Amino acid sequence: MDTIARLAQEGKAEVPVYAIGADRRVATRPFEVAGSPLFVAEGIFAAEIVEECRRRGLLAGAYALRRPRGTTFVRRLTRDLAEQRKAPKVLLRRGVALLRAEPAVLRRQTGLGAEAARARDVLRRVAGLVASHPHH
Repeated sequence: MDTIARLAQEGKAEVPVYAIGADRRVATRPFEVAGSPLFVAEGIFAAEIVEECRRRGLLAGAYALRRPRGTTFVRRLTRDLAEQRKAPKVLLRRGVALLRAEPAVLRRQTGLGAEAARARDVLRRVAGLVASHPHH
């Protein structure tokens, strides 16, 4: 939360670098929003901080992508195989487990305050937020 607050208030912060294959953070790197009035925090755990961001006045919007599960499975598996994140058998088994868990994940994210929406709707809403922002 401190990093999110620094990005929102100062426009720069040190952000973590993760090694997905190792399942851990391996470093940090400087990140700047380069004058943008908004930034996007994304990922499977982003919904965990929605309420705190809202409480601190840092939240412009919170969305959980609603996609066809098969499409998500194929995209994830293709990416993970191309990046050689783990052994193919492990990636396939993990992908099937995530495919089955996806409805519960979406329910959890919306329960934490994110709004379920299709990607094109999220992009349209974010574009509207940027256009209506006073520092645009």
